[in-house]
Amino acid sequence: MSTSQFISVSETAQILGISEKRLMDFIGSEKLQSYRIADKFLRLKKDEVLELRNTGNIVRENNPYTYTTAERFQDFFYFNDFYVIVFVILLALLYVIFYT
Repeated sequence: MSTSQFISVSETAQILGISEKRLMDFIGSEKLQSYRIADKFLRLKKDEVLELRNTGNIVRENNPYTYTTAERFQDFFYFNDFYVIVFVILLALLYVIFYT
């Protein structure tokens, strides 16, 4: 059994040169199979995406979706909120230990 690399929806959209909404339409019409990981994250096999791109059936869009700074900031805290909270608590404890 060969191991496939799974990629996210945004990475797939960038590879195919289409918007994420159009990609979700492809997934909905079963032209491209997606996989749920941990029943939360939607991923696609990179091999299948590259195969679809190489068939030439996908028309690239002229206005690809741009990943804004606000979205990057939001994603950072979404995926790292635990570490940020632990860091703040650690700093507070160190302050209490050394300065009181």
